[in-house]
Amino acid sequence: MKSTVEGSMVAERFDDGEKHKKKNRRSNRRNKQNPLSSSGLVSEVNEAIGVSSECSGKNGTPTQSSGSFSNSLKQQQSVIVFPSNEQELSKAPIVESISVPLNDQGIPVDLQNMRIHEGGIVSKPFLEPIGCLGSSATFKKNDSSPYSEIGLSGQRNYFSPHWHVEAVEKALERGDVFKAVFRVNAHNKLEVSGIYLIFVFGVSYGCGWAYCKIDGVPTDILIGGAPAQNRAVEGDVVAIKIDPLPSWTKMKGPNVTNNNTAVLEGCNLVEGNVVGDNNCDGNRSCPALSKEESYPFPEKSYIYENNTTQGLPNHLSLIGLTGRDNNDDLHYDSSASLKINSCSEQSEVMNAVEKLCLLVNSFPSKRPTGRVIAVIEKSPRRECIIGHLNVKQWVFFRDTNKKDARKNKNLVSENEYIQLRPIDPKFPNVILLVRELPESIAKRLKSGDGAIEMDLVAAQIDDWFEESPFPEGHILHIFGRGSEIQPQLDAILFQNAICTSEFSSEAVSCLPRVPWELPLKELQNRTDLRNLCIFTIDPVTATDLDDALSIEKLPNGNYRVGIHIADASYFVLPDTTLDMEAKFRSTSVYMLQKKLPMLPALISENIGSLNPGVDRLAFSMLLDLNVDGNVVDRWIGRTVIQSCCKLSYEHAQDIIDRAFDLESSNFHEDGYPKVHGHFDWSDVITSLKSLYEISKVLKYKRFTGGALRLDNPKIVILFDENGIPYDSTFSEQKESNFLIEEYMLLANTTAAEVICRAYPDVALLRRHPEPNMRKLREFTAFCQKHGLNLDTSSSGHIHWSLEKIKEKLKDDPVLYDILISYATRPMQLASYFCSGDFKDNEQEWGHYALAVPLYTHFTSPLRRYPDIVVHRTLLATIEAEEIYLKQVGKEVGVKKRCFTGINFDKNAAETVECREALSAAALKHRVPSAETLAIIAAYCNDRKIASRNVKDACERLYIWFLLKQQKVILSEARILGLGPKFMSIYIQKLAVERRIYYDEVDGLTAEWLEATSTLVLSISPNKRASRRGGTNKWRSLSESVLLACPYDLKVTTYNSKQNDATEVDAIVSDMDKQHMSQSEIEPAFFPLTLHLLSAIPVALHAVGGDDGPLDFGVRLYMSSYFVIVYSDTHRWEAYIV
Repeated sequence: MKSTVEGSMVAERFDDGEKHKKKNRRSNRRNKQNPLSSSGLVSEVNEAIGVSSECSGKNGTPTQSSGSFSNSLKQQQSVIVFPSNEQELSKAPIVESISVPLNDQGIPVDLQNMRIHEGGIVSKPFLEPIGCLGSSATFKKNDSSPYSEIGLSGQRNYFSPHWHVEAVEKALERGDVFKAVFRVNAHNKLEVSGIYLIFVFGVSYGCGWAYCKIDGVPTDILIGGAPAQNRAVEGDVVAIKIDPLPSWTKMKGPNVTNNNTAVLEGCNLVEGNVVGDNNCDGNRSCPALSKEESYPFPEKSYIYENNTTQGLPNHLSLIGLTGRDNNDDLHYDSSASLKINSCSEQSEVMNAVEKLCLLVNSFPSKRPTGRVIAVIEKSPRRECIIGHLNVKQWVFFRDTNKKDARKNKNLVSENEYIQLRPIDPKFPNVILLVRELPESIAKRLKSGDGAIEMDLVAAQIDDWFEESPFPEGHILHIFGRGSEIQPQLDAILFQNAICTSEFSSEAVSCLPRVPWELPLKELQNRTDLRNLCIFTIDPVTATDLDDALSIEKLPNGNYRVGIHIADASYFVLPDTTLDMEAKFRSTSVYMLQKKLPMLPALISENIGSLNPGVDRLAFSMLLDLNVDGNVVDRWIGRTVIQSCCKLSYEHAQDIIDRAFDLESSNFHEDGYPKVHGHFDWSDVITSLKSLYEISKVLKYKRFTGGALRLDNPKIVILFDENGIPYDSTFSEQKESNFLIEEYMLLANTTAAEVICRAYPDVALLRRHPEPNMRKLREFTAFCQKHGLNLDTSSSGHIHWSLEKIKEKLKDDPVLYDILISYATRPMQLASYFCSGDFKDNEQEWGHYALAVPLYTHFTSPLRRYPDIVVHRTLLATIEAEEIYLKQVGKEVGVKKRCFTGINFDKNAAETVECREALSAAALKHRVPSAETLAIIAAYCNDRKIASRNVKDACERLYIWFLLKQQKVILSEARILGLGPKFMSIYIQKLAVERRIYYDEVDGLTAEWLEATSTLVLSISPNKRASRRGGTNKWRSLSESVLLACPYDLKVTTYNSKQNDATEVDAIVSDMDKQHMSQSEIEPAFFPLTLHLLSAIPVALHAVGGDDGPLDFGVRLYMSSYFVIVYSDTHRWEAYIV
């Protein structure tokens, strides 16, 4: 019976095959008479996957455009819509191409939420296919685009039209849409099940996942899929519309069932820290989406109504759907809706945010989703996309185009294009017209120079039209080979818009003449503190010395601590060319081996720097502290100082740790610096030890007051005398570092308090918002899972909880480093702001990590422009105070500091005399208006982030170069996430996270034991199963495993197709062996049994450079007697001989 059935099935398949062949022959005959159009190819493909040919346009023939490039592609490639997994091939939906209508407000009728589904229409955003081609809709875009050449110009839009500006403004006022910054998750750019891939010209366009943070909402809004993202680019300020509640996705975390033991979704949003769903089919990176959601407890369906007598405009119909949601088995009342009403624009928006928060908190296992309806402000990153030209693709289409041109001489392509592939996965490919390429690139392309594909180039996005899957742009700059350091450094600076030019002659003309001497006028007008023992403590390589310290013991037992800051505002006068250039640069940029200063070296390293042995201008705070660390009195003003010594952190730490015998010690021979003036080493040592003791009191007081400190491991690259990296190590924070930190924090907090008293509406402050509560809950769950208690009720409780965990894990410091890495992820960035912007919301002024209500930056004016602004505001405050005291003192005979003293006299500050004095001083010292200050704050925030990005990118570059030179570096790693397809690991050597994939690896068997969350990896020499899409989709063993023989034996490989034997050295090259022999890391053996947090040996290597973005590849470091060796096209089995 079985054979009969099998025979019947074979015959049936044979008949189907014959029918298919006949159909193809008929199709070929038709093609000879009428060349196949792009829509015809789409029609055939759609028919094969179950999509009706009706989608292809009227009578199956879409609007055609002329051009040889177009016709050649119509015979070769087109835009084809495929479901993302094989199971959905048979049920691909039928989609009619339609134009998008606009309502009377200019807003597109909402079609984004409608997914064409077998059996009807359901609300499910982001899961719809892009649709069939051949729409007869018309577009504003003209036919000059490369897409008109390939038959796309007159076809269905990929994206919905953006709303008009007026419509967006009205919707924002009503609270119908929200304003947010668009961010892309670089580690989830591949499509997942349910999202459809678009294949354009043979290139897949994975739209990936993005998110937006709405101020006041505890959870990010997920923007999934290209249609929902609607041409937004990383960093754009967009208007988003929230989807109905049943369309929200499953929230990963402790309250949601998940088959993967990987813990934190938040690590998907951090570079290299990828811990995601381990069971997504056919993808290496998937967000937290699942067709089957389960909830440990039922969630209530809330109905929000406002029954006031005022007219209520509809806002978010977040619950307004009847029936049962297919994903979560929740029921919704059709009468339930979320409505917003308010008396003003601000209250309407706030009301919308509050009710959205209430809805989010009511359904903690659901993650809100939305879609972009307009781009309000384009990101500056659109102007500097770094990447490689896809020359191979261009050559293919050029050759195809030539063949077409020979067949039809009338067809001439004017819109030949080439694609730019960005090295940053957050950005889409960019279309570049060949005719607009720089002459140097065009010549190299015409000459067949394939090496141009290895060069890094920068492009600017010009526009992105509705009918184009990619944006269009043009090339700005060519850097050079991607595998070389200097082109990479140039690209990093260009990408972050860092100013690398010399200071203009106009700016230099603002500098004092050299040699510079202290002006007599300044000596007369300032307080002279040159009699104090003042010294600096900085990194040994520092040249811009911003701060110095002093200390005196007072007769009453208190200590007077002097915090002396370089007076850069004396040299950088407001509204001068130098001031404008410093504002433009905003911050000094550090690149490990190079510094790009904010101010000219004459100021930052010479006359403005607090160098030892010379008179310098300073802005000083003299703070009287008692034994409890409380400031009982203070004085702030401009001074003249002279530093007696430049100490490094190492010198300071040595003084803290050692008990010196001053008579027998030879400081010069021990490498200590010279002490200038009438001071000696006994003065420096005594002062430093006193400062250290007080700093410990300040530190303890700060942390008992609720402060939080998270010290991530920081890598230090070691360079040889030629500037070539040769190794890396971890920096260690010492007590001398903490000593300086405590006094700088105290000075910054004091400055913030003073300027807020005098200028509460125009104070430049720095705020740190509370952490992301969702990610914080996930971190708490991770700790609990491993038996670690974490109290997250406040920043202080987090700190002390981590201190207890540190003590508990004192024998496992690596796990503690992992915890600290996870603890930083819920934390948000600190930022500058104008106090007037939060005038009615002062609780937002505070700094979460420091647990202080007011904070600013005052202590680094040589390298941060906000500090110069704060200095000017302080100067205006001091001058206004002096003017007021002169007037009031004469009248009542009282001299009381109403702003800079310990106690704030608010009544005095509100008097007419004081206000007039403040206004006059603000005008003199150019204190910015609230509007101007808000712009400065936003710009400085952007530049600070860019500076940090440069520093981080330089570190990655040099680590990559180090790996490239050494070929292989071995390290221990810890398993953070484990599942049937991949593991997420923490690599101790680099303090980063990476993934290792072991599913569908040739020669490797992975056995996943769900009950115990255990993985067993084994070598399987004969494993070579077939996979959907062809066997070439299987990963080679060398992608996941670096094999080393237990002994230095030769192995022979036999290639049956070539009938010859090849002798190889057990996969591992001689170069690899050299580095492995110097390492203490031992390989593991198969079979390998793994659990969560298991320690494993891994091998690191450099990836990319000439052919893509720089990255670190990681493989398991294993030892085995059986080795599998690969050639380019064949698989060989290797046996020990």
